[in-house]
Parts: sequence; C-alpha cells; structure tokens
Amino acid sequence: MKKNRDRASYNNPVFKISAIIVGLFTIWGAFSPESLAKNASIVFNFTSKSFGWLYLLSVALFVFFCLYLAFSKYGNIKLGRDGEKAEYSLFAWISMLFSAGFGVGIVFWGVAEPLSHFSSPPLPGVEPQSAEAARVAMRYSFFNWGIHQWSVFAIVGLALAYYQYRHKRRVLVGEVLSANHPEKRKKLKSAVNILAVIATVTGIATSMGMGVLQINGGLNYVFSVPNNPWVQIGIVGIMLVLYLVSATTGIDKGIKILSNTNMILVLALMVFFLFRGPTVFIFESFVLAIGDYIQHFMEMSFYLTPYTGETWVQDWTVFYWAWVIAWSPFVGSFVARISKGRTIREFVIGVMVVPPAIGFVWMAIFGGTGLYMDLFQGTAISEAVSQDVTTAIFVLLKEFPLYTLLSVLMLFLIVIFLVTSADSAVFVLGMMTSDGDLNPSNMVKVIWGVLMAGITAVLIASSGLKGLQTASLVSALPFTIILGIISISLYKSLSKERKEAKGQAKPVPLQKAQ
Repeated sequence: MKKNRDRASYNNPVFKISAIIVGLFTIWGAFSPESLAKNASIVFNFTSKSFGWLYLLSVALFVFFCLYLAFSKYGNIKLGRDGEKAEYSLFAWISMLFSAGFGVGIVFWGVAEPLSHFSSPPLPGVEPQSAEAARVAMRYSFFNWGIHQWSVFAIVGLALAYYQYRHKRRVLVGEVLSANHPEKRKKLKSAVNILAVIATVTGIATSMGMGVLQINGGLNYVFSVPNNPWVQIGIVGIMLVLYLVSATTGIDKGIKILSNTNMILVLALMVFFLFRGPTVFIFESFVLAIGDYIQHFMEMSFYLTPYTGETWVQDWTVFYWAWVIAWSPFVGSFVARISKGRTIREFVIGVMVVPPAIGFVWMAIFGGTGLYMDLFQGTAISEAVSQDVTTAIFVLLKEFPLYTLLSVLMLFLIVIFLVTSADSAVFVLGMMTSDGDLNPSNMVKVIWGVLMAGITAVLIASSGLKGLQTASLVSALPFTIILGIISISLYKSLSKERKEAKGQAKPVPLQKAQ
C-alpha cells in the first residue's frame, strides 16, 4: 500500500516537470557558476528596473483588498464548516505563522537593515548617520517588514483555506484559479501549479541562503571559522539533514515543536535586550516609528524615484515584495493548512497584524539598540554592517556582556528558524506536487528537500546574496499576475456565497439525467 502511494505521488506532471526544471537549474549552477552569476546579474537589473512599479502597485492593492475582506460583510465567513472550532491554539498558530513566514528574515535584517539605512538613507537630502537618518531608517524598516509583506501571504492562504475547508477543493493554486470556471483546461491548471512550485523553491532558497550566510558570518566573527562558499555549502548539508528529519515527522510533531521553541526563544531574547539595552530609547523609538509608519503609509506604499534614477527602492522594497511574492505559494499553502476553523476576519488580522507586530518589536529592540549605540556611545556598528551585513547581529552582541553565550543562542535561533522554514516548505512542496495530498509521502518530501538544498548551494556558490535576490525577482514576476487573478476569483466566490445565503440568488440546479 505504501509503495503504491509513493508511486502515485510521482506519477503526475506537476511533480515531474517542476522537479526536472529545478534539477536542471541546479546542474547549471554546479557546472557553470560563472555563467549563472553573469546571467543572474543581467536579469536582476532588467527585472528590478522594468517591473518595480508593478510590484509596488500590486502589493498595495493586496493590502487594501485583504483589509476590505476582513472588515466587510465577508469577515464572519468561516474557513470551514459553520461553527467549526480552530484546529490549533492561538499561540501555536501564531508561532507557526511567524516561524514559517519570515522569522529567519527578521533575524537576518533586524540589525542590518536599520543600520544600512542609517548609513545610506532612503530619502534624498537626509544626512547619513544623523538623528534624522536614524528616524527615517526605522520608519522604512517597519514599512519593509509590515503588513504589505503579509498581505501577499494572506491572499494566497485565505483563498486556499476557503476553497479547501469550505468547498472541499484541493490545496493547489491552479484549483483556486479555476474555482469559478471548472471547465478550464487541466493543462492550464498544471502549468500554474508548476509555476507555483518553482516560485516556492526559489523563494525558500533565498531565505535559506541568507540564513546560511548569516550562520557562516556569525561563526567567522565569533569563532574565526572560515567564511567561504565551501563552509556555507557544508552548512547547507547539515541543514538538509535537520529539516528532513523534522519534515518527515509531520506538522503536529516536528514543525509545531520547533515553531513553539522559536517563539519562546525570540520572546526571551527580546525581553533580555529590552531591559539590558537602552530601554527608554527603545520604547520611544518604537512609538515614534509606529507613528511615522502610519503617517507616511500611503507615501511609502507608492514611493518610486523615476526623476532621479536612484536605486534604493529597487534594492530594498522591490526586492522584498518580489521575495514575498515568490514565497507566497509556500507560506500561503502552509498558513491555509493550519488555519482551519478561523473566520476570514480572524485570519486576516492574525496573519497581517500579529507577526508584523512581533517583527516591529524585534526591529525596535535590536535595530534601535544599534542606532542608539552609534548615535550616543560612539560605536561604529553601521560601518561594520556596511562591510558585511551577515555579521550585523553579532557586531551588536559584542557590545554586551556574555557575548559568546548570546552569540551561541542567536546562532541556535537562526538554525531553528531555518529548519522550521525549510521543513514547512518541504511539506508544502510535497502537497503541491502530490495532487494536493494533505499528507504527502516521505519520499516526495525527501526529493524536494534535496533539490531545495541543491539550488540554495549553487546560488550561494555562484552569486551569493545577489544570486539569491535574482531568483526571487524572476520567479515572482509571472506570479504577481496570478495573485491578481486569485484575488478576483476569491471575491467572486465570496459574493456568490453571500448572495445565496441571503436567498438573493438560487443555487444552480443539477442537470437532469438524460
């Protein structure tokens, strides 16, 4: 029985074609890294310059659409049967959201981003490393890690959860697109699902790659371990073993336990640094940044620089939006899988508000402490960050007592975040390439785990951080259009259900047998 199930998992075009494409890309990077790096640079520059406006406009619309659904007449609709209770507790749900969503990213950029903007302000006319630069840096750091990112995850997750738990459809992006048009061709749905798989692989490879670079940077800074591609590939290998062990134990064991561990450690570190660092400054800068975030929300949502030709938006916001769009099939599928029984309002508020709020606090504590030390204590953390963003958090930790212990705990946190994100991705890839099976076979998960590690390794070896950014930008471009279609499809289905519930529209009768 198990062998037949494994064989069925392989016997579909989505698995075969997507695995071949990812495998060929991995082989290209392994045997010709210079060629991959050169082409990646060309594609990165073209995509970011030509389609940055599309990413900004699309993500802004996704924010408004999600908020509309949450606070409109559709907000009380259950993602499941009416009266059904939530499958996971609030703490477990939020922990899995944060860990699978962007935990590893916020740890990587929590210090690096505010200090980078402090040295190179996003806005013209702001003097670098000034008080105004610090304020602008925190504002844009909040923006880049705020509700815009999570609106993208919410769109995909909400649509998948709605059709899966309320209409008993499979957890596949192609199924969502054809929900209102069942007659759509099977080949078109398969093509969309293949694209979703490729976007997922490149999105998770970006996050894994950044986490691996940070681990190597921390080991180098703290313990003088060599910082080079060979060490990084070795770290990828270790991660592969860890996340495959976790992924093959399932959601209720490996993923849930790791996510809860992540959240506890995150909260412990935040409390320690909040009261060991410049506490009053952290609270004041947090409140000020929230105010600036709200005040400049619309301006930042549509901020571009066509008249000056500056590249800050392309390098930061456009990259982030492309990154999360590439991640959205994975995070959306995983969020849908753990959100059974919640209302649309609960879902949107939980997904779009709680994880970003945790990220804001993390950014204010760690990034704010770095800014305080550079502004008032004469440190040069921002200069160290400019030289190597991967060591940012460890440069900050060196200013505190128990430096080695804190560094080990931070490395442990990064490893757990990486393992949690990767094993969640392996689980989702298994579902997406097993015709929507909610419990994909271990063999399929192992295959995707190996391919995911392979593409991460070749991107690190060939182009480093630039290659990782390029992978997200390219795969996100077509998926941006798909997200727009998903939004329209979801709105039509919700409107139809609401009308039928009120008796304003009669259900379409079944055709009589001929």
